[in-house]
Amino acid sequence: MNLRNLMLFAALCVALFTGSAEAQSANREMLVSTGWLAKNLDRVILLHVGANRQSYDSGHIPTARFLAYSDITTTRDGVPNELASVENLQKAFSAAGVGNSKRIVLYGDLNGLAAARTFFTLDYLGHSKRVSVLNGGLEKWKSEKRELSTAAATQVPEPFVATIDPQTVIGIDTVRDVSWSVINQSPSNFSLIDARPPEEYRGEKPGDGIVRPGHIPGSINVFWLANNIVSRENPIMKPDAELRRIYAAAGVARNKTNVVYCRTGGQASHTYFTLRYLGYRVKMYDGSFFQWNKQADTTVAR
Repeated sequence: MNLRNLMLFAALCVALFTGSAEAQSANREMLVSTGWLAKNLDRVILLHVGANRQSYDSGHIPTARFLAYSDITTTRDGVPNELASVENLQKAFSAAGVGNSKRIVLYGDLNGLAAARTFFTLDYLGHSKRVSVLNGGLEKWKSEKRELSTAAATQVPEPFVATIDPQTVIGIDTVRDVSWSVINQSPSNFSLIDARPPEEYRGEKPGDGIVRPGHIPGSINVFWLANNIVSRENPIMKPDAELRRIYAAAGVARNKTNVVYCRTGGQASHTYFTLRYLGYRVKMYDGSFFQWNKQADTTVAR
């Protein structure tokens, strides 16, 4: 092998090694441990996201501020749990004292769903680079017998400015195109992932408000609860390598943009977070199957 070919071969090896390493790297700062948080409580804005204040008032992580799930979601055109208006989202995060620069750590109700939904919301608002989710949430914090507080944290409003990232969400018209491309095996840069339980995906159980049970044609089913976390009781994320195997086995491609949906966007938020954490390209179909199901001109597969 002459010198020129040797140099080309070496460059190729470096490129392959670097690409492989980058492909396998997770966005580590998106997930923090309870141990890390315990040492950094005074350096972050900690948000406890809940459906109501009951879980917060009965015992929360010290310094945590309460953010109501209803403040960041709304019902739009009969579809529940949609992104609230940008104006209302800015008001909610401003009232929580989030501001525009300090690092944010999230935890909350529903085995991590509330925190994941808030991450997606902040991603949409252009602030996700400074946001982390507490791995295992309050459940893990309690299991380790760490300190809890019942005193409400002081929340001084801070200006919060959104810089909307339209790349985070996708509408029903584009989802129609993606669905058509997949079922017709037409070249597409997208794939569809349904994060609901298998029985809802298969159409055996309709889910609240669903008249035509089943799924969007061409979508694959990766149930968030069974695949992303260890268990309800121990809602820590599964190891990176295992998550990659799970999604690869389901047919989720790293070289495509993955559109996630569920019934109303809540469960899909966890899959959105998981794929972002793993370094996949991902978008949220926020209207999800609830909106798809309401449309007279859509097809439902079973």
